[in-house]
Amino acid sequence: MEAHDKRKHSVGGTTLHTCHPCRRAVPYRIYGVIHTCGILALMYHHINSLLTADTTLITYLLLFSDVILAFMWATSASLRFNPVHRSEYPEMYAAKPKQDFPKLDVFICTADPYKEPPMMVVNTALSAMAYDYPSDKISVYVSDDGGSSLTLFALMEAAKFSKRWLPYCKNNNIQDRSPEVYFSSKSHTWNDEADNLKMMYEDMKSRAEHVVDTGKVETEYITCDQFRGVFDLWTQKFTRQEHPTIIQVLQNSETDMDDSGKFIMPNLIYVSREKSKVSPHHFKAGALNTLLRVSGVMTNSPVILTLDCDMYSNDPTTPVRALCYLTDPKIKSGLGFVQFPQKFQGVSKNDIYACEYKRLFDINMIGFDGLMGPNHVGTGCFFNRRVFYGPPSNMISAEIDELNPNRIADKSIEAKDVLELAHNVAGCSYEYNTNWGSKMGFRYGSLVEDYYTGYMLHCEGWRSVFCSPKRAAFCGDVPKSLIDVVSQQKRWAIGLLDVSISRYSPLTYGVKSMGLLVGVGYCQYAFWAFWSIPLIVYGVLPQLALLYGVSVFPKSSDPWFWLYIFLFLGAYGQDLLDFVLEGGTYRGWWNDQRMWMIRGFTSFFFGSIEFILKTLNLSTHGFNLTSKANEDDEQGKRYEKEIFDFGPSSSMFLPLTAAAILNLFAFVWGIYGLFIWGERLVLELILVSFAAVNCLPVYEAMMLRKDAGKLPKRVSVLAGILTFALILSGYFFLE
Repeated sequence: MEAHDKRKHSVGGTTLHTCHPCRRAVPYRIYGVIHTCGILALMYHHINSLLTADTTLITYLLLFSDVILAFMWATSASLRFNPVHRSEYPEMYAAKPKQDFPKLDVFICTADPYKEPPMMVVNTALSAMAYDYPSDKISVYVSDDGGSSLTLFALMEAAKFSKRWLPYCKNNNIQDRSPEVYFSSKSHTWNDEADNLKMMYEDMKSRAEHVVDTGKVETEYITCDQFRGVFDLWTQKFTRQEHPTIIQVLQNSETDMDDSGKFIMPNLIYVSREKSKVSPHHFKAGALNTLLRVSGVMTNSPVILTLDCDMYSNDPTTPVRALCYLTDPKIKSGLGFVQFPQKFQGVSKNDIYACEYKRLFDINMIGFDGLMGPNHVGTGCFFNRRVFYGPPSNMISAEIDELNPNRIADKSIEAKDVLELAHNVAGCSYEYNTNWGSKMGFRYGSLVEDYYTGYMLHCEGWRSVFCSPKRAAFCGDVPKSLIDVVSQQKRWAIGLLDVSISRYSPLTYGVKSMGLLVGVGYCQYAFWAFWSIPLIVYGVLPQLALLYGVSVFPKSSDPWFWLYIFLFLGAYGQDLLDFVLEGGTYRGWWNDQRMWMIRGFTSFFFGSIEFILKTLNLSTHGFNLTSKANEDDEQGKRYEKEIFDFGPSSSMFLPLTAAAILNLFAFVWGIYGLFIWGERLVLELILVSFAAVNCLPVYEAMMLRKDAGKLPKRVSVLAGILTFALILSGYFFLE
């Protein structure tokens, strides 16, 4: 491991975790100074050109783009200042008496049984219920924001299956505690008990999928008499947008045992908050705040784990790893949360769509961890409940005593008064005139509630820790078509702009609250959408200039030529080094940088447009779920072969396709013109060549493919017309 100066943290003489600063920090700081000098020289060159030569619109646009690129490089440099790696020793904590383990509440959010199949939710819930942790101290809350009886039915079936599954996992030290993963694996040896369990699981799965296919829960499928009445709540007046609160205890650790009567079962609670068309519900942040209050009334555990419904637990020791930090007396008073990275199963060999987000979930995280700690990324995060009630030094009391984080919940979760209060705090009007969403709980005001909440917690003075064990703590699924990828990231871009263009912008409020390095580091996410400006400028204008034989960069004999080469190779080389040192591959890095270009012409560009329209009250943007349902077989095969799948016709690919066509024309013309112009347009040709190579999947999808994932003809034709219009407009700007 690339590290030195190992710092140990112990509890009662036992070392629970260590911190290892990365060796590359010092070389990175030295290079940062050199690169900064290069950027200042480039700015001088731009300004000097503006003052001494005839200026054009292209000159100003290139300067503006370089300013943005310099700023975005600075945000990366701030996270390279002090990267660290950590190690924790869960076996040391596990040796403690079980009564010393704090209670744990697990929050799982789902919203649509068709985009997020109930069996996916079931597997995530079962994997968390099966942790190597005292079962009577685990409470799993599932928030169903779609208010679906189909999801409730699947969880009801899961509660029955868990009474066989949990003892089997713990007795046999099974590591894969998601039943779907375990029974799909070919590496396990089977015995009669496993065969019987698999039959039970397949039966449960077929029942759950049957009710989804039919769209209703038939009476004969409800085998538990105690739950029959709750399904009567789904009347004709019940809709996703208009329905009462439903809280159903499916399993109670005080009364439920496994089938052998030896193991105590964890709590499992289904929650669907009240919805009304006249009350704002604040999407996922609102659902999480409802779970905070409901769990506060029922169990009020001091530690909370948040999970996406598709992010199953992959390591049964994960909670104990988090406790190695959360219970350390030297840091726990100011430690708000422990964030684990998102890892994914079924990723193509070289991660063609860059869905592992290596930079987001690994590279940037270790950089943040050396400063104030990583940001919250929406799932796989263990929170100190106290973090949701104001700054470390100034707790904000809840509006009722039952919700205060230090209260000990000593009543049964099925007590009448407990359930009545839980229903009350889940009401759609409960938050009126309270601090929920502003000073307490998960924060409202952005579609990316995870980023915004983690950012505001850091601004309040809380710290966090990045925990990245060798065995992935959590695993999820990745989208397998390009349209799903860019649509998801368009929503992220809009949500991040909500934060960046607000009074809480990291560039102002963040720097003031957290310091320069952390504030600027947060800007890398907040200003994501701004990448579209330099990417579009450099993807279009030099190409038009090349077609008309107009030079916009220094010729190869000019010393300034080598400054451009140095800055390009330096930035890309450092990015590649980061990628490889954190376990990536060279092909994976190439795909990652190509996806940044694709996002610039799709997600970031259209996200910026929608944000502007929303700001001007010309449109509204809701929270669109990314479908996590299984893709068709042909799409899956294309993904495995690393063939781009553009999906159905979408206007989001129009700018990308037009830029690809333009770069192809410019490349062909540039090769021909090289013999005419000589060295004058070499830098333009290098840029065009680089862009054209990145666009190879687009050319293939336009001209060579016949499958359903090819680029639709309508998009190709419209892109051709747009390219012609761009070339024609270049005549007026460049001639």
